[in-house]
Amino acid sequence: MAAQMDARSGCSDDTYMVSRSPSVVQSSAAADPDAPAVFLCGQCRRPVGDSLSWAGSDEELNQIMLKRVNENIVIGKEPYVSCTENEPGCLVVNLTCHGCGSTLGLMYTSTPKEFDFKRSLFCFGVENIESYVLGSADHQMAAVNSEERPVTLEFQDIIEQQMTKIKSLAVTIGQRLLEIEVDLQSKSETNGSCL
Repeated sequence: MAAQMDARSGCSDDTYMVSRSPSVVQSSAAADPDAPAVFLCGQCRRPVGDSLSWAGSDEELNQIMLKRVNENIVIGKEPYVSCTENEPGCLVVNLTCHGCGSTLGLMYTSTPKEFDFKRSLFCFGVENIESYVLGSADHQMAAVNSEERPVTLEFQDIIEQQMTKIKSLAVTIGQRLLEIEVDLQSKSETNGSCL
């Protein structure tokens, strides 16, 4: 993303202005500077959003802002007043990762006039997320061993189907074993009474 949007200023679409400041998402010189980026939870590496919903950044608070996120973000239900000196009087809710429960950022629900540009945007702390620029060879996700690998929804569905089959098989085997035991017991009683 060669051009970074600064949501505080107006521009050609009267909403955003292109800024010359360095981008939050760092891409390699060889990679396409306009290639889309995927933002990941810094703890469990679940995708939480992408640069196609980019709304801007706030370098003072070290935040990126997105217009949309995916289902891996849980929006807090209880708003509270932000206690930081940089955001006086802002009513916010936490944005947490659905997978690991890490707090990734804030959503501003009520703000003073100078913070109106952040209202209803998903504001992520840069220190809480990671990014991957699509098509960049030098920005690869860190190797994760099998114990730390996140369980994807597709993988979870497969495991649940296999568990259901195994449970069904165990019940069938248990019923068959009970039938065999009853049959053997009746045969032994029949053989025992004949002697």
